[in-house]
Amino acid sequence: MRRHLYVYVDVNHKLLLSTTVQHKHIHSGLIERSRAGDSKAQMELYKAYYRAMYNTCYRFMKDSMEAEDMMQESFLAAFTKLDTYKGEVSFGAWLKRIVINKCIDALKKRKVDLVYTDAYENNAGPTETTEEADYEYNVAEVKKAIESLPDGYRLIVSLYLLEGYDHEEIAEILNISSSTSRSQFLRAKKKLKEILKSKYDV
Repeated sequence: MRRHLYVYVDVNHKLLLSTTVQHKHIHSGLIERSRAGDSKAQMELYKAYYRAMYNTCYRFMKDSMEAEDMMQESFLAAFTKLDTYKGEVSFGAWLKRIVINKCIDALKKRKVDLVYTDAYENNAGPTETTEEADYEYNVAEVKKAIESLPDGYRLIVSLYLLEGYDHEEIAEILNISSSTSRSQFLRAKKKLKEILKSKYDV
C-alpha cells in the first residue's frame, strides 16, 4: 500500500507514517499463550511491538532513556492486565493506549504543565476553515518540528497527527473537553507552522 511521503503544513489530515497495515487479530495465538503465562510468547509479542511502542514513548518523553523506561513499564503493565484485553480493538491499539497513559502520567509527575484551556472561546482565534497558504514539508521535517513544541502542544499534536486519535479520544485521554482539544490543536498547529517556516523556508 502506498503511503504519503509529504504532508501539507495546514495539517488538517493526520500524518500517514506507518509502513505496515495492522490486522486486528494477527497475533491472537501469541496473545492467548501470553495470557496463560507463556514467557516465550510474551517475548514474541514484545519483539513484534517494541519498536513502534518505543517510538511513541520517545515522541512523548523526548529522551531515549526515559522512553525505554516507559516502554518497559508499559509492557509489564500490559502483560499483567492481559485478561482485560477483549479483542474489541487491535492489540497494538490497546497496547499503545497503555503506553500513552504511562507517558502522560510520567510527564505529570515531573510537573510538566499540561493544563489546557479553551483559548479560542467566542471565536477569538482561527478555525479549521481559516484560509492559509499551503507549504509542503517532508515527514522528517514535521516530526522534528513537533519535538520543538512546548509539552502541552506537543502532546496534542502527537496524539492527533502521529498516533491517529481524534479529538473525542484525545479529550478522554487528557481529561479535557473535545472543544478544548480542538482549540489547543489549532494553537499548536499555528506554532508548528512558525517553527517549520523559520527552519526550512528560504
